[in-house]
Amino acid sequence: MSLLDRVQKGQGPDPLAPPEGAYVPQAGGTPGTRQSSASTRVRTSFEVQAERIKNRLQARLIENIDEGEDEDREQRAARITDALNAVLAEMGLSLTKPEKQRLLDSVLNDFLGLGPIEALISDPTITEIMVNGPDQIFVEHKGKLTLSTTQFESEEQLRRVIDRIVSTIGRRIDESSPMVDARLKDGSRVNVIIPPLSLNGPILTIRKFSKDPYKISDLIKFGSLTDPMAQFVRACVRSRLNMLVSGGTGSGKTTTLNVLSSFIPEEERVVTVEDAAELQLNQEHVVTLESRPATVEGRGRIAIRDLVVNALRMRPDRIVVGECRGGEALDMLQAMNTGHDGSLTTIHANSPRDSLNRLETLVLMAGAELPSRAIREQISSAINVIVQQSRLRDGSRKIIAVSEVLGLHGDQVKVQDIFVFKQTGVSEDGKVQGWFTATGIIPKYFDHLQSSGEGVPKDLFTPVPDPAGQGGK
Repeated sequence: MSLLDRVQKGQGPDPLAPPEGAYVPQAGGTPGTRQSSASTRVRTSFEVQAERIKNRLQARLIENIDEGEDEDREQRAARITDALNAVLAEMGLSLTKPEKQRLLDSVLNDFLGLGPIEALISDPTITEIMVNGPDQIFVEHKGKLTLSTTQFESEEQLRRVIDRIVSTIGRRIDESSPMVDARLKDGSRVNVIIPPLSLNGPILTIRKFSKDPYKISDLIKFGSLTDPMAQFVRACVRSRLNMLVSGGTGSGKTTTLNVLSSFIPEEERVVTVEDAAELQLNQEHVVTLESRPATVEGRGRIAIRDLVVNALRMRPDRIVVGECRGGEALDMLQAMNTGHDGSLTTIHANSPRDSLNRLETLVLMAGAELPSRAIREQISSAINVIVQQSRLRDGSRKIIAVSEVLGLHGDQVKVQDIFVFKQTGVSEDGKVQGWFTATGIIPKYFDHLQSSGEGVPKDLFTPVPDPAGQGGK
């Protein structure tokens, strides 16, 4: 009979009980901390003692840190297992085989992986993981948010996972630097914010990306666009039109940018500029640049704008900026206007028209004292095509418009839609109903596509009637 069994039968002291005087979170949480019903559970004896074991194990491993410098994952796992056995012996704990395996799995996930969220990371059907403190984890599954049964054993365990994520890319997080953007090895985007800025404990948000980059055929299968739309945007990329992918948060802009980038010919030199490198280009000649935050002393910050300026000196055929969110918009427009045709970027906006207005605002953030008309002239001559992405109420992500920029008419940049998604309603089960169609307008760039060898048939732009026969009403 294990020590745990004897405790449950009242035959001895609980070896998994917290030490005398230790704080154990109770229902209601700590004063000044907002709690939800999902974060009021009392930790089990196993979780409390597992944390004690891990703390002692961590101290033992730190003492012998030099031993693991040249080890692969299997060797590290074996060394951690040996160290765990030694710690259990020191603490006088005797566990059954299932108890020990459970503890070992938790320890290996904690020290070599991402703790309890390792399984969520491995689940291909989960696209986003939102950790709101140790006791509450939400996941996005098929576009819908649900509360996961997975939880961290403690805030300390969550902090260890966070430290492991940010340290792998040379970043740090503490009270002096309580926010950080990072990424996982597979390119998944990570954002972390900790107390005192967060009142719920450490907050970890992971935007996952497919291990195998999506192709245009995948987006067609998902219902994000149609084959005629795919033919058109492919021709636009290959004929070196400058493209702007616009959309709200979580609408799928980065995925679409990645797919568009896949159409860039293999022989071209591509320079990508990102805050946290997440684009997955398969071309042979790709140079990836990543911004860098300031050090604790406030020095050494390398902004996106600095990288865009530097990219211009690297003889790029194309520049791909993960997202324009500041003064780098001006440098990007100038690059597009000075021979770097076929460049791509994304921007946060809810419509093609809004994306151009926001681009104008971002240019002003660069500190350039330019009149509005001069900025709009830059925009109208630099941006050729806008791909508008949206996350609809049922969680589906669609390209709701493919528009072209016609130029400056008066004081306004004129935009016209080439393809649109027309929503007709919502079904009883909450699914958005509608259809994709061309507007019937032959694009201004039709002749350019033909002359560049990327021509598309004119019937691509023939309007498609509502398949439900409702006429769009």
